[in-house]
Amino acid sequence: MAPKQDPKPKFQEGERVLCFHGPLLYEAKCVRINIKDKQVKYFIHYSGWNKNWDEWVPESRVLKYVDSNLQKQKELQKANQDHYVEGRMRGVAPSKKIAAVQQKNVDGTSTGDMPHPPRKKRARVDPTVESEETFINRVEVKVKIPEELKPWLVDDWDLITRQKQLFHLPAKKNVDDVLEDYATYKKSRGNSDNKEFAVNEVVAGIREYFNVMLGTQLLYKFERPQYAEILANHPDTSMSKIYGAPHLLRLFVRIGAMLAYTPLDEKSLALLLSYLQDFLKYLVKNSLSLFSASDYEVAPPEYHRKAV
Repeated sequence: MAPKQDPKPKFQEGERVLCFHGPLLYEAKCVRINIKDKQVKYFIHYSGWNKNWDEWVPESRVLKYVDSNLQKQKELQKANQDHYVEGRMRGVAPSKKIAAVQQKNVDGTSTGDMPHPPRKKRARVDPTVESEETFINRVEVKVKIPEELKPWLVDDWDLITRQKQLFHLPAKKNVDDVLEDYATYKKSRGNSDNKEFAVNEVVAGIREYFNVMLGTQLLYKFERPQYAEILANHPDTSMSKIYGAPHLLRLFVRIGAMLAYTPLDEKSLALLLSYLQDFLKYLVKNSLSLFSASDYEVAPPEYHRKAV
């Protein structure tokens, strides 16, 4: 009996594709292909992202770059944004419906509705790629928002979505400023070299997450025309130099979903979470200087027409 042939890859090296990362689809490029144990794996580079995000993924996470899948990308983005507004901002437990939608694989069948036992370990069997089962079973990492900061999240939501105001950009104190002030504050408290290095790494990581996630996950629909104007007027500027503390705080509502897809073991993840919680405590301590309704302004009538 002849041995089974290796499966034929659905995508080619150099091909532009869409790839799931966390709950959303992103434009990406297939850099390399590997077939092992009858499974096709792709080494993916996400367009516009730092190479540190390059990763091996199973075929079920990759979609053809065609109109129907681009529409799916938009639908996931909208569903995820609606989930953010209706669930997290109002303190409601996150819906499982989004997970069911976002995990649809290549043939269109939903994997999110399948029951799975709870996972106790996050370590991967194969360090170069997570299996489809591991990907599906990822659990969201919980980043606890301090009670003192939740009213600012609600006010931010209300000012923009109900009162139709916009946060004034560029911010008086931008995200980079906030992060640098935090790093300086921590270093002034006599930390060891190792802890100082860790603070620098955490600050750099928060900045990168912010710049990657802002355009797709941290904005309300009403803010999108403003964002488009910022991109047009500041094409070579990182968004962390434009936006301020309210948008940075929104990141911590969403970052847990992204951390679930990092290759960190439980000990490393726990350490990272402790640093993130420490940064949130810093935001609490400085909240009166970082968050103010006076930083918002009523959008003019012509802006409303763009936002429809």
